[in-house]
Amino acid sequence: MNTHVSPDSDARSQHERPASEILLLRDGNLATVVLNRPEKLNATTLSMWKLLDDTLRQLDADDSVRCIVIRGAGTKAFGPGNDISEFETHRGNQALARHYGPVMHSALRAIAHCRHPLVAMIHGICVGGGLGIASLCDIRICGESSRFGVPVNKLGLAMAHDEMAGLMRIAGPDVTLEMLLEGRVFGAAEALHKRIVTRVVADAQVEEQAMESARRIADGAPLVARWHKQFVQRCTDSAPLTAQEYDEAFDCFATEDFQIGYQAFLAKRTPVFGGK
Repeated sequence: MNTHVSPDSDARSQHERPASEILLLRDGNLATVVLNRPEKLNATTLSMWKLLDDTLRQLDADDSVRCIVIRGAGTKAFGPGNDISEFETHRGNQALARHYGPVMHSALRAIAHCRHPLVAMIHGICVGGGLGIASLCDIRICGESSRFGVPVNKLGLAMAHDEMAGLMRIAGPDVTLEMLLEGRVFGAAEALHKRIVTRVVADAQVEEQAMESARRIADGAPLVARWHKQFVQRCTDSAPLTAQEYDEAFDCFATEDFQIGYQAFLAKRTPVFGGK
């Protein structure tokens, strides 16, 4: 598939799958996953979590993918979190929540464990579960007017371990707890200071900047990108490296991509990596 369709267009024009709350767009080795409920600011539903889980696991298994962009449909919101109107039928009591939670958490783990680099393209509102999704991406680019927060204390709702894991990773326990205890919504400048986003750009430049970032990643050696994700994650674990883990850092020298890369550097030409 080599089709790229703007997520702002009518969902019926999508060629990858029927009209859906989750859209998967492909442009060569780039994949874009769209939270597609613009009429609800892309608020997530139980069915969306299931689709998101399936989509990320499908992409994770695809060696042709070099980078994945996650975004919300339109430019008003990345996502405001779970659709509260669905609570009565799906999260209105403990028994229902025990069914809903594992579905949501499985999708979040699929994002967290994806071996391909992930770029969050953040327009507008990014709070609650929407921020949970974005926080699991490797690069998070937002607009100057974007808003962030986790105001679940106003719902009498606790954020579960899997839901706060991304925030803990990027912002640390102090900032995560501040956000959860205060329930305050704040702007992009503060989000950058708190390390919740990696880059703030003009609102009109969010899509361009996010796609340029994804293209730079995709143009690099894909095996190296996957190793770097793996190694960074491992470095957060204080346990000593095993001999096998230590030796894995030298596996890149046995790849065709290494031969292509360093020979292209010496010849002053642009490398074209094959992922082998």
